[in-house]
Amino acid sequence: MTTLVICIDRSGAIGRATNVPMPVAGWEAVRSLVTDAGLSDPEDASVNCLLESLRVARDLRDEREEAVVAVVSAESDTAVGADRSIAAQLDDLVDRYDPRAAVVVVDSAEDEQVLPIVESRIPVDSVDRVVVRQARDIESTYYLLKQFLADEQLRSTILVPFGVALLLFPALFYWFSAGEAVAGVAGLLGAALLYKGLAIDRVVAGVPERIREALYAGQVSIVTYVVGAGLALVGGFFGVLSASDLGADAPRVVEAMEFTYAAVPWFAVAGVTAAVGRLLDELIRDEGIRTPYLNLPFVIVAVSLVVRGFAGYFLAQEAVIDPFEMIGFVVSPAQRLAAFIVAGIVVSLVGVRLASDVGTETLEDVIDGERETDGE
Repeated sequence: MTTLVICIDRSGAIGRATNVPMPVAGWEAVRSLVTDAGLSDPEDASVNCLLESLRVARDLRDEREEAVVAVVSAESDTAVGADRSIAAQLDDLVDRYDPRAAVVVVDSAEDEQVLPIVESRIPVDSVDRVVVRQARDIESTYYLLKQFLADEQLRSTILVPFGVALLLFPALFYWFSAGEAVAGVAGLLGAALLYKGLAIDRVVAGVPERIREALYAGQVSIVTYVVGAGLALVGGFFGVLSASDLGADAPRVVEAMEFTYAAVPWFAVAGVTAAVGRLLDELIRDEGIRTPYLNLPFVIVAVSLVVRGFAGYFLAQEAVIDPFEMIGFVVSPAQRLAAFIVAGIVVSLVGVRLASDVGTETLEDVIDGERETDGE
């Protein structure tokens, strides 16, 4: 049986350079084609591909195996037309030689894309890629860049942020120092990469649709979310005011603790308000209250108590807040912290107990629902 050694030229350079009808098959015919192609363009890598196909056919014959060398070259400028012309030439070779298998010789990644067309007609035993030694690294880099630029998602993720950064550099250098300009651009690039890498863009893209559905469905949680956001802003405002009252000589850590101590109650009220709105939506639908939604307000309160307790402990150690007195008894900072921690644990346990008694969904149901959501 015959083994067909096929030199593939998807770009059609060989056919255009020699004006020889394709396909070309036979040792002498391919040798003559090598001469014509080399004289036409000695720098063309297709010449090396032709020579490699002759070498492979010679080695197979030395091993007492019947081998026929052939060349197929695209006869169209479009990708679909080029692949169809190569397919027709392969059909001609199959009808002419009825090969047992084929050895495919290519000189670029573009030619390798034709491999499925060959495999659909002839079993392929081997693929031999020819790369000129002096251009190996250059060609590999070229095809990597070509594939990168062909991917629309990669272009929007990498090229757009870098392009915006390069446009901002002149303005930043004009208004700020070099260090500030580089820091600002680096921060912008980091934020853009995290925005895509953490899939925040998908979440943001779905927000308008979720808001529209919630508004049309008349959900109470929309109102409570807005109220919660307003309360959170108020908490941040009071936190900043409290931290600014400490004076310019106060350490940054103390200012952060004062901000936390003043803002956490407002943040907790905001979170509970939003969670209660979600609970009301569950009650309005009359489908039962799911355990996570029932337990969430208690978790928010418990966490806020613990965080406020730690912030108060550090502020009491720095004498920023006055010691707490109860019935003539002065509570130490450590005792105060312990009381807040115990209160947080108690609130959390109450929430777990209430959720298990009133909730209509077990822990296993919650886990199975999350798995189904992840699977979708």
